[in-house]
Amino acid sequence: MTRLEDWNRLDHQETLQGHRRSAFLDDIRANLSQIEADGLYKRERLISSPQSTRVQVGGRNVINLCANNYLGLADHPTLIEAATKAMTDHGFGMASVRFICGTQDMHRALETRLAQFLSMEDSILFATCFDANGAVFEPLLGPEDAVISDALNHASIIDGIRLCKARRYRYANSDMEDLEAQLRAARSDGARHIMIATDGVFSMDGYLAKLPEIRALADAYDAVLMVDDCHATGFIGPKGAGTPAHFGVNADILTGTLGKALGGALGGYIAGPQPVIDLLRQRARPYLFSNALPPAIVAAGLAAIDLVEGADDLRVQLSENAQYWRSGLTEAGFELLPGEHPIVPVMLHDAHKAQAMAARLFELGVYVAGFFFPVVPKGKARIRTQMNATLTRADLDEALSAFAQAGRDTGLLG
Repeated sequence: MTRLEDWNRLDHQETLQGHRRSAFLDDIRANLSQIEADGLYKRERLISSPQSTRVQVGGRNVINLCANNYLGLADHPTLIEAATKAMTDHGFGMASVRFICGTQDMHRALETRLAQFLSMEDSILFATCFDANGAVFEPLLGPEDAVISDALNHASIIDGIRLCKARRYRYANSDMEDLEAQLRAARSDGARHIMIATDGVFSMDGYLAKLPEIRALADAYDAVLMVDDCHATGFIGPKGAGTPAHFGVNADILTGTLGKALGGALGGYIAGPQPVIDLLRQRARPYLFSNALPPAIVAAGLAAIDLVEGADDLRVQLSENAQYWRSGLTEAGFELLPGEHPIVPVMLHDAHKAQAMAARLFELGVYVAGFFFPVVPKGKARIRTQMNATLTRADLDEALSAFAQAGRDTGLLG
């Protein structure tokens, strides 16, 4: 082959590769265009202030009703001080995974403190609870085992279960007859060990799992109970210890986050029996292959637990705010999902309507987000409002007035 022929061949290959890349990107652009046409395109707003009850967005001060900042600790001076001191004393980052050289004294202090707070033997830290839920199933369950998952469990639980080799069963949301049927099926199929996995609070709806009934069925069928308590830890149950404490039952394994009521930054954990935690330290891939949490996050987490244990006043205020908010929205004519949790979903059912409502509310000084597929099922679009203990009655009244105005302006209210 001559050099000219070789160049022509290379030019032809590059042209083909260019066409393939172009087709690939064209398909992605078409997909994005369809997402936008369906009203499902998510846009992010830039906040130029600390996360708080009110935030600065685009130079405007708006009421924030869509953060997981349940107790208002995200900008608490005690946590900021603890984080600042930790960076001075322990540095900025760990630059390593835990088992190499990424474990400081405060990492173990936080794990021990979390275990004490949650009445567990030990705990193990992760970068996020998404990582924790991605880590918990694969090391503990093999192909001879079974995992039974609530149909509305968080995406991280679903993904974590996909990573393990256990046989998978699913029961309808909070349907105890279906759960028992799946337990019978798993036992009939010869499962060695069975794990029931459930959210403590179903975050899109604000519903609490039926933990007493689930615990009773777990005991009856000799199953292990795993609970993801992200939307409960810090503000549900005695001292904010979560949904098992609220119901007075024991979960065998708890996962949770520091990224909501416990300061709102990042960091997840798994808490449970000592052998479980020990095995996860040896085998949990997100733990073994991810940097250790930075010192500032760990120190603030320790301070946050101290705060929430003594925060009965904030928990009472949070509950009162949720009741007042729910009552005001109902009186205005909005369709709500029932419940008492600080998550108060306003049901709009249509993604376009949710987007339009959220946009109008922002114009009126209230920051919310529309929730729609794939975050919630098709036809279940909503605006998920979330209460905060530091919202004042004046804040809530202003936001209720804005909701009523936006509802009229968008044709959702008569």
